[in-house]
Amino acid sequence: MLFSLFPCQAKAVGTSAASAILVDVDSGRVLYEQNADARMLIASTTKILTALVAIREGDLSDVVTVKREAALTEGSSMYLKEGEQLTLETLLYGLLLCSGNDAAVAIADHVGGSQAGFVKMMNDTAREIGMEHSSFANPNGLDDENHYSTARDMACLARTAVDNETLVRIASTRTVTIGGRTMTNHNKLLAMEEGCIGLKTGYTRAAGRTLVSCAERGGQRLVAVTLQDGNDWADHQSLYDYGFAAYPAQRGAVLGQVVRRAAVAGGMSASVPLVAAEGFAWPLAQGETLETRVELDAPLTAPVLLGTRVGEAVFTVGGAEVGRVGLLCGETVLPAVESALAVLKEGLSS
Repeated sequence: MLFSLFPCQAKAVGTSAASAILVDVDSGRVLYEQNADARMLIASTTKILTALVAIREGDLSDVVTVKREAALTEGSSMYLKEGEQLTLETLLYGLLLCSGNDAAVAIADHVGGSQAGFVKMMNDTAREIGMEHSSFANPNGLDDENHYSTARDMACLARTAVDNETLVRIASTRTVTIGGRTMTNHNKLLAMEEGCIGLKTGYTRAAGRTLVSCAERGGQRLVAVTLQDGNDWADHQSLYDYGFAAYPAQRGAVLGQVVRRAAVAGGMSASVPLVAAEGFAWPLAQGETLETRVELDAPLTAPVLLGTRVGEAVFTVGGAEVGRVGLLCGETVLPAVESALAVLKEGLSS
């Protein structure tokens, strides 16, 4: 609801996709959308969720024995053989770089105990992270009437995925030799788009070309999703050029740095610096301004102690609240009388 207060400028950029969206990762602000809530086939972009669940629930060093069903899986492959033993990490490289449907099945069997068990974990995770209009029927994205998502939901998944360091490390790898295999990433954006950090390509005849990607410039990260798009590489580049230019992020708070000073009654010092308990930034369109106000839990009276949480910085754009950050005292301020006594005692002891 919050992000609907800041409509994206849809006419400023376009794509060839049937459905698309561009989102700022840290704020969640939608910068562009096109039919973003349509239920769509998503093909192998499914494997972002497969990888996320496997990394959360599995151990990268686990040794997985490939079953016959996995080795015989149709479609894109890392060419597993029945009885072969590989680590879960190797299978994840095969999943995200080679888009191995066989790797997806092997991972699902190992982590979930069965494909059905793993698919339940996928759907549970999807609900947990806010994918309200998605359903998953398999770990690889092969077409199924009960396997679908939306561009908006896939952007939600991507925002969660890019905060997982292991997943980003693997998805951003261009080529790797591991477990006796050399694998090359199918994601051409890693070479085409400066700052691209993954994530996943996809294709089936029914789904068409699908692509979920993330790029970073100047500390700002954007996620782009295009579904059923025959010109996806160029469209993602255009979306990123538009997003970074039209919505540069303005930093409102930096972890540990002073946001404001607040008055302190009865203290040796008349004020105390208030430092941010976390960082905050918001992407701004031309003409928008990020405003900051401080809300204290109560008026400050000495003593106030270093590190004590005393309120929040509230950030607004055009009068609408867009975020909050906790504020901590950056110094200890003793009462004036106690401070004077401390000085006197120190003088007497010397």
